[in-house]
Amino acid sequence: MIPPDDDAVAVQPAFDELGRLSFAEHSLESLLQRVTALAAGVLPGEPVISLTILTDRGPSTVASSGELALRLDEEQYRLDSGPCLAAASTGQTSEIVDTRAPSDWPDFAPHAAAAGCGSVISFPLPVREKVAGALNVYARRFTVSDRRTRALVSRFADYAVVPVSNMYLYESAVERADHLATALDSRAVIDQAKGMLMERFTLTPDQAFRALTRVSMQTNTKVRDIAERFVATGDVPGLPTRHGVAGTGAVADGC
Repeated sequence: MIPPDDDAVAVQPAFDELGRLSFAEHSLESLLQRVTALAAGVLPGEPVISLTILTDRGPSTVASSGELALRLDEEQYRLDSGPCLAAASTGQTSEIVDTRAPSDWPDFAPHAAAAGCGSVISFPLPVREKVAGALNVYARRFTVSDRRTRALVSRFADYAVVPVSNMYLYESAVERADHLATALDSRAVIDQAKGMLMERFTLTPDQAFRALTRVSMQTNTKVRDIAERFVATGDVPGLPTRHGVAGTGAVADGC
């Protein structure tokens, strides 16, 4: 155990590393794993650490330093009750000083005790840009009532939230950009197919689009895929061609 006066010196390298974590060197998964590994290395008692993140789809463990932490997180998700969920959803530190004693989570605490976890502290990640979560510490060799332990967990969470939330924001922005690019590409090829149909067969925009969607429903194929094939070949079964409607009759029929 590190003497209290030496805490700042002992843990500062980990905090410095948190400040240096960059998007260029890490994926979201590797960054989160590094955060949990650093936490396990600087917090006393050889704990196992996890990170819980809350989204519209519910809670999930995005990283853990050991199987025990993952199992205990998932048990709380199953029960819909426990310190990690309470900390992430309320923004208040939640703890079980002794899993063998009565607690606010009578269903979860015995499960944690049976798994070999003596105490739990879940510290909320400060909310940044709608990223809500908790840093969960599961320990066998110390109690969370220790003020020094609480201070270390609090300080680590304050440092950890910066790279974690920034990486989430970055990943979300990239995902949105990819979706936008895909949507724009789809619109472009559909508009091109519509234009070809309108020019060749004197159709209105609405008639041309209905022709594409009709074939899409008949063949259970995305409109984008129908449009891409038509633009590339000029011949899709069910769509008008230079010689009429492939397989369905006159151009006006079904449009």
